[in-house]
Amino acid sequence: MIKRANEMKSEVKVNMREGDGQVVVTKMLDAGEYAGKSRLIATLTLEPGCSIGEHVHENEEEVFYIVEGEAEYYDNGEWVTMHKGDSCICLGGQKHSIANRSDKTLVVAAVILTY
Repeated sequence: MIKRANEMKSEVKVNMREGDGQVVVTKMLDAGEYAGKSRLIATLTLEPGCSIGEHVHENEEEVFYIVEGEAEYYDNGEWVTMHKGDSCICLGGQKHSIANRSDKTLVVAAVILTY
């Protein structure tokens, strides 16, 4: 199966998880288009000054991959700078957040795996 960029649905989420600004969530694949256990397979686009607020993942884990830009990532109490090509995972029961504190657009590939 191939899904073209113009077939992907985008949604603007304002103050996502009580974060700042807005996040454009573009679903790369929708539920039903794959057989695995996932709640989300998408890109997240954050303009400068935007963020996703701190939150915990229960019975799921989230993988981020920095496609473009630079991110400030909150990993269980510690802020870390991530660059293009870096990845991270928030395991079940852990908490995280992500912010774009740069002057360029941040694009993150995100996959939420459920169990």
